[in-house]
Amino acid sequence: MKPKKRTTIYDIAEKLNITASSVSRALNNRSHVNSATKELILKTAAELNYKRNTLASNLRMGKTKTIGVVVPRINQNFFSNVIVGLEDATYQKGYHLIICQSNESHEKEIECINTLINQHVDCIVISVTVEGGNYDHLQNVIDHGIQLIQFDRVIDELETLKVINDNEQASMEAVSHIIEQGYKRIALLEGPQSLNIFAQRKVGYLRALKKYNMPVEEELIIENAWTKELGAEATRKLLSLPNPPDAIFASTSDFSALGVLDVATAMHIKVPQKLGICGYANEPFTELTSPSITTIDQYSIYMGKTIADLYFQENDNKEVAITPKTISIKPKLIVRASTSRTK
Repeated sequence: MKPKKRTTIYDIAEKLNITASSVSRALNNRSHVNSATKELILKTAAELNYKRNTLASNLRMGKTKTIGVVVPRINQNFFSNVIVGLEDATYQKGYHLIICQSNESHEKEIECINTLINQHVDCIVISVTVEGGNYDHLQNVIDHGIQLIQFDRVIDELETLKVINDNEQASMEAVSHIIEQGYKRIALLEGPQSLNIFAQRKVGYLRALKKYNMPVEEELIIENAWTKELGAEATRKLLSLPNPPDAIFASTSDFSALGVLDVATAMHIKVPQKLGICGYANEPFTELTSPSITTIDQYSIYMGKTIADLYFQENDNKEVAITPKTISIKPKLIVRASTSRTK
């Protein structure tokens, strides 16, 4: 079935045998149209199911009132909550979101960005993929005069507005808690060190070991264990060591921590008595596992609102050029059963 043609002001004008400009003035509640003609135009518009082309109208005013959002995975609680906070704050200002998922693919991230540029969005909000690569596509956003705001996973070299977490301090607090619970050999599951968030979390881990005069053992640090499957694989490797760890900090994600717990359960290793487990991101399932998983809450909804507030704050002051700045939000350690034991 052929789709029905969208009604335009020209269709209304033709039906009433008047000018399109008269129709436009009436629909936009402008003067110079007598009340009888205006009433007839509005009635005809309703009969023809006319819908105002908001995008075209906003483009004529220099804004589309749309913000593009690019996240690695929409189904992760952290990213979905950032979108919730962002949408709540932008909707109140009459803005709408176009949401894209890169699915951790650098190539798809580039496609998302190009699509959003072609949609003439006013701003693009992005958390980059773990895959990495060059970032010419993000510079292209800036070159097109579109506001670019990075969050969580950011490219430090790009001078943009950024909203991040204090990953280093959060990791230090998490590992310090684990040590204070009496664990002696603490392994680290780390993400790609090319990404700022994972590099910072490793620094926090190392700072905690130094604070408590504990040695850094390279065999206890596993690279790129950032999914449930990779977390499980890393755990099997760690627990097969002659001197295995008695705690694992999955600094990459709670999904990685879930992989650790699955392996421990399969091997009949008691958690937290024999193995402590800590994740990162406070995914909803961490409260439901047995035992529940200690994690770090990144205040993701608040982060989304902060991104929106930053955008509106910077753009309200039209006479001053936007200066790159970084806002850091302090995460919170959520202590649960997976690390709570008697020394």
